[in-house]
Amino acid sequence: MAASSQLPSLNELINKNLKRGRELFYADLDLDLSAETGVNEAGNKAKLASKIADEYTAAQNLPPSLAAQAGPRGKKTRKADGAEAGEVSQPTQRAIEGSTQQDAHDSLILHKSFPKGASGVRSGSESASMSAPSTSASTTRLSQQLINLKTQTQAKPDYHPQWKLMRVISGHLGWVRCAAVEPDNNWFATGAGDRVIKIWDMASGELKLSLTGHISTVRGLAISNRHPYLFSCGEDKLVKCWDLEANKVIRHYHGHLSGVYSMAVHPTLDLLVTSGRDSVARVWDMRTKAPVHVLAGHKGTVGCVATQDSDPQIITGSMDSTVKLWDLAAGKAMTTLTHHKKSVRSLAVHPTEYSFASGSAGGNNIKKWKCPEGQFVHNFSGHDSIINSLAVNPDGVLFSGADNGSMTFWDYKTGLPFQSMSDIPQPGSLDAEAGIFCSTFDQTGSRLITGCADKTIKMYKEV
Repeated sequence: MAASSQLPSLNELINKNLKRGRELFYADLDLDLSAETGVNEAGNKAKLASKIADEYTAAQNLPPSLAAQAGPRGKKTRKADGAEAGEVSQPTQRAIEGSTQQDAHDSLILHKSFPKGASGVRSGSESASMSAPSTSASTTRLSQQLINLKTQTQAKPDYHPQWKLMRVISGHLGWVRCAAVEPDNNWFATGAGDRVIKIWDMASGELKLSLTGHISTVRGLAISNRHPYLFSCGEDKLVKCWDLEANKVIRHYHGHLSGVYSMAVHPTLDLLVTSGRDSVARVWDMRTKAPVHVLAGHKGTVGCVATQDSDPQIITGSMDSTVKLWDLAAGKAMTTLTHHKKSVRSLAVHPTEYSFASGSAGGNNIKKWKCPEGQFVHNFSGHDSIINSLAVNPDGVLFSGADNGSMTFWDYKTGLPFQSMSDIPQPGSLDAEAGIFCSTFDQTGSRLITGCADKTIKMYKEV
């Protein structure tokens, strides 16, 4: 009881807060503090006139040659270069007066928040309230003009047909973690947690071949478009090169210190890029098995890597929430993109447009970037899940597959979604096995192949 009696009363606290508020907003109250603070009103007016002249002189005055071309209308609305710099035109003066009225309206709202007994409220608040309707009307018109301008300049999405499930392929005994399509579009390969690489016929979906050799989950596949080679990597730290004519391993690439999660083949050079849990990406000479570069700089697992024939020729995404663009010749990072808030799990390079997309977890988890400098373009907002896989086709359709089985098809140009659906586990699977780990379009862009947590491969096509 003794401690509570020492606390200040509620009225004292209210008066103290009101006093602090008045001191904070003394510029909006009728207090003559110029003598105490040494405010020079004449100097402030001269400073304001100088700023107005600097800002608006170039916009209000035309060069003599352009003023002559403008004719009588131009002479009425704009002045020649011989006008004095300190003069302000009527439109500028009206704009300044309008902003002054808006400031008076804002100060009126602020004063109304004080109690009725608070003294020192500016006596001109009544006149400010009279000018408020006209000011709000002009503000409304300006806002409407800005909305119309934004509507006109906003890109319109292209029409894309809907996608539907075409075929479900069973055969793997583990999660399907990676998929790759052959350049001639006759077959595609998948790797799974059962340590087997399977070759499937594109048209019929029948199994053509099974390749065994990995001793752990196969996490990455890449098919060369200039050689009869299939490359694979897995959690067993192994990177293998398969000769598709003899259906056997002809090379191993040794160097990774932990599991290898992703790989890509350079489209024009005999180079192979791999990345994994040792936080680096390694560049290999495809034929001699010699390491060319060790791209170090990430602070977490490098879970995805992509290549293209122009700079940046190598792009990596990591669990440290960053995307790095690499200079292949120097073996150093050109740019580090730090826009993502959580681990980057997937990358998709547009086949014809000079850009790429990255996917992670959390809000605004899919982002589009412009090459070569990695300039941010826009977000793909709406798929708030852990994005495991991205794929984009030449028609501008971006597919995103998530850990919970949700799928979204986007217009790549504008970032707007046009279809959302969910993965359906095959009969006998758990609902929790509705997840997508990998995805890729075929060479025509009309069929989509996904690897799922229910150990199946699902193919989608346009309706």
